[in-house]
Formats: sequence, structure tokens, C-alpha cells
Amino acid sequence: PVRLSEFDELFATALHQVRLSPQRLRWTLDPHAEETARDLTGRETQCCSFFTFDFTATEDELVVEVTVPPAQADVLDALAARAAAGAA
Repeated sequence: PVRLSEFDELFATALHQVRLSPQRLRWTLDPHAEETARDLTGRETQCCSFFTFDFTATEDELVVEVTVPPAQADVLDALAARAAAGAA
């Protein structure tokens, strides 16, 4: 629950794009949010080890690839919905 509000804040202030496939989600974030995103996703991985978060940073954007195994696709769907609502 605590991280949910932190994800909501990240999505509301830094998310530029959301793209979802069954097991992969791509967030394009403001590059200034990298420290926050890395901290938050690191704590999420400690809790839910099925998540994989891969970061690619450029001068203009931070891309975070979020992947889960097939059995966790519904959890990824929920996170994607939350990201889309926060970015709206």
C-alpha cells in the first residue's frame, strides 16, 4: 500500500508513455525521475521477486522495461492500469 501511492506519484509526475504486451510493460519517464524510479522498483522487487525492471537512460528519457512471468500477467495488467490512470 505504501509503494502504491509512491508509484501513483511517479506516474503522475514523470510518466510520458505506457505500452503493454502480455508480459511486458514499457514506461518512458522523465529522466529526472531515475533515482526515484530505481529506488521504488528496487523495493518492489524485494517484495515481489517475480518483477524484473530494466533501465535504459538517455539525456532525454528514462525507459523502464517491466517484465513478469506468464502466471503474473494479471499483476502486470493492474500495474499498467494504475500507470495509465496516473498519467492521464
